[in-house]
Amino acid sequence: MSALSAPSEWVQRFAHLLPAGAQVLDVACGNGRHASFLAALGHHVTGIDRNPQALAQLPASVRAIEADIENGPWPLPGQQFDAVVVTNYLWRPLWPQVLGSVRDGGLLIYETFGQGNAAYGKPSRPDFLLAPGELLQVCSGWQVVVYEHGLRHSPERVVQRIAAVKDAAAAPSALLP
Repeated sequence: MSALSAPSEWVQRFAHLLPAGAQVLDVACGNGRHASFLAALGHHVTGIDRNPQALAQLPASVRAIEADIENGPWPLPGQQFDAVVVTNYLWRPLWPQVLGSVRDGGLLIYETFGQGNAAYGKPSRPDFLLAPGELLQVCSGWQVVVYEHGLRHSPERVVQRIAAVKDAAAAPSALLP
């Protein structure tokens, strides 16, 4: 993982909530900083990205899927995972597929830019910035482990992030706070 940037502290912070050997989906995985991190923890990771050069950097243990998820069909219809990880990516038309990919009792770890980020750089278009509380609305009915929206430093940026368990009634007690 030396050639990759470090995984998000948000993903690192909640990785312990995953059961041993979890099936994990990394959406818009890029060069695999999270996929590699999670695979190194012993999880079975699938990474989706449209960039074949980025996918080529994934470790052999990560299942790589090349797909343009914004302009083509969802490549994993009906498949569900113990966890879905999304960072620095937002394409609202995919909410049903992303949420539907988390099995009951599974975990969503999501972190991306929020409104206010334009003051610090890109992305700055509203299409790519979450409105305050948007992830809470998207995860309505889920057990929210933690939610944040605000300014982060080093580098300065505005982010919104959530860790939430789908169908809390079916969640293993180890996942609940």
